Amino acid sequence: MKFICLTLLLVSGITDSRSEQYEVVGPADPLFAVSGEEVTLPCSVKPSISVVDMRVEWFRPDLKDSPLVHLYEDHEDRNTDQIQSYRGRTKLIHQELQRGNASLKLSTVRVSDEGHYMCLIQSKFLYDDATVDVRVEAVGRPPVITVDGFDRSGGLHLQCESEGWYPEPDLEWLDSEGVSLSSETNETHRNSDRFSVKHTIIVYHSGKIHCRVKLRHHMLETLIISSNNRFNSWRMSVMISVIVVLVVIAGILIAVFALRNRAHKQLQDEHRKIQHAHDQLQDEKSRIQHDFSLERDQLLQSQKIIVTQAVPHLRKHMVKVTLDADTAHPHLIVSHHGKQVRDGKKELNGVDGKKYMFDEYLGVLGKDGFSSGSFYYEVKVKDQTQWDLGVARESSNRKGVFSLSPDVGYWTVRRFNESYWARDSSPVSLSLRVEPQRIGVFVDYEEGLVSFYDVKSMSHIYSYTDQSFNEKLYPFVCLGQWGNENSTPLIICDDY
Repeated sequence: MKFICLTLLLVSGITDSRSEQYEVVGPADPLFAVSGEEVTLPCSVKPSISVVDMRVEWFRPDLKDSPLVHLYEDHEDRNTDQIQSYRGRTKLIHQELQRGNASLKLSTVRVSDEGHYMCLIQSKFLYDDATVDVRVEAVGRPPVITVDGFDRSGGLHLQCESEGWYPEPDLEWLDSEGVSLSSETNETHRNSDRFSVKHTIIVYHSGKIHCRVKLRHHMLETLIISSNNRFNSWRMSVMISVIVVLVVIAGILIAVFALRNRAHKQLQDEHRKIQHAHDQLQDEKSRIQHDFSLERDQLLQSQKIIVTQAVPHLRKHMVKVTLDADTAHPHLIVSHHGKQVRDGKKELNGVDGKKYMFDEYLGVLGKDGFSSGSFYYEVKVKDQTQWDLGVARESSNRKGVFSLSPDVGYWTVRRFNESYWARDSSPVSLSLRVEPQRIGVFVDYEEGLVSFYDVKSMSHIYSYTDQSFNEKLYPFVCLGQWGNENSTPLIICDDY
């Protein structure tokens, strides 16, 4: 009897084992992910049987210590021993387990996430696994072209630079016909887990010059237009200088000849003629040099407002900003949804005396702060003639009168009547082509960057670079100091 029972148990076990035969499958090709976005690592069983009662383990075989990425066991996630850098970023869709789908969602992808992942699914009697090869790409900042002046041969020196890429991107120069141009110098630097590239070129002709940065599935481009007048002015100034030298030499020879062969009076007459011609040429030379310097300065200034694809790229980092009425100056009226603010011209009951509000500047902060990554928001400033915009440190002073500069925890640009300023440690006057109607504010926390853009003309206004952030940054808007006679509100824009 015992023998019969044992035989039945063995047969039953073998039957159960055969009934749950399965194969774990993953993607055959590498999986590409973009830094800062979400990616799903595919893993499923064939045939599509339920894995709800099985053990699902995701781990990194290329890491020696604590390689666990995500563990599902006994109908729940068990991530006590999970790698620290993956905490809060992994997720299994439990409803999908019923259909044999054990794919892993990984949010806020980082460059360090690149590598091989193993998906292991284990039942009572069997186990199988599949490998997923994850490749990470980080899209850097739009390239910026700057002008380094002319050389002695009349060539225009251009430099193109872009940073924040992974893996190392390709940078190339193209003329107006799309033909590749050879770079004079190439530089590549790696800072932490990102690459920056910088190439220079010398241009001897006019027209459109493109700088393009490419990375597998991504491409950003900037262009500059050089004019014939700049090159011709330089060549003309050289020709005039040569003519002046030749005239001076001719004058000396004529003077010597006159001393030997003519009377003193004839010598004086010739000298006066030569001097007159020399003065005319000097005047012409000075005029041409002045025109050349003016055009060169205009060219250099134009680089500050090169139209790029920056704004559409930065809008990927747009966050929803809600103004915090508890931080607002008593004169300000903040709309109930926290998207508009204007000067109410008088103190409002129930607001005065709050600990964290502004009492001199007509300022207000956003409710949410940011201490990592990148974020971007836009403010409509159309028809308002006095404002300050940017970001503020959480611990920055809000009482009394002070300079809204990085020294005290503010990174802002300002409009006061008809002038615009960047409120750096030493204020910087800004020359804008058009009156901005909508300002974009972009922050890269780790890179220490705060940039401002005119959204309508898609042009760069000003950037604070190489800053050091060690606490939360909050969106900051301000309608000036003490009072603002213009009743037009500043409006936080969530649409584009």
